[in-house]
Amino acid sequence: MNSASTLILVFLSVTFIQSGYEKISDWKSNVNWLKGHFSGTILKNHVPLSLGILLMMEIAAGVLCAAGVVELLTSGSRELAFYGAVFSCLAFILMLFGQRIAKDYDGARTIAIYFIPAVLAVHWLG
Repeated sequence: MNSASTLILVFLSVTFIQSGYEKISDWKSNVNWLKGHFSGTILKNHVPLSLGILLMMEIAAGVLCAAGVVELLTSGSRELAFYGAVFSCLAFILMLFGQRIAKDYDGARTIAIYFIPAVLAVHWLG
């Protein structure tokens, strides 16, 4: 077992489960804010659909990362952990795409910071 991989998986799990929970618990506010954020972009008429797709990716990433930690600790297998890290990277790429489309370069930079440990997890678990 690689302790660094386990810690990154816990980090990603907390990140995505919390983010998914916030989206679900305050859906209307998130949609309204994002409609303004993407008002001048090609995504302006697709905010609820885009947010729903991102939500599904985040929940999948968070659950797979959490299950991956359990799997690593109990059997040493890395399959779920690897898929959790991959889904995490895909979710971050979706977010990065949105931030770049919206020309929110500070937001894009923040996502890049989160993306680095996710890619490391993919590398270590692959």
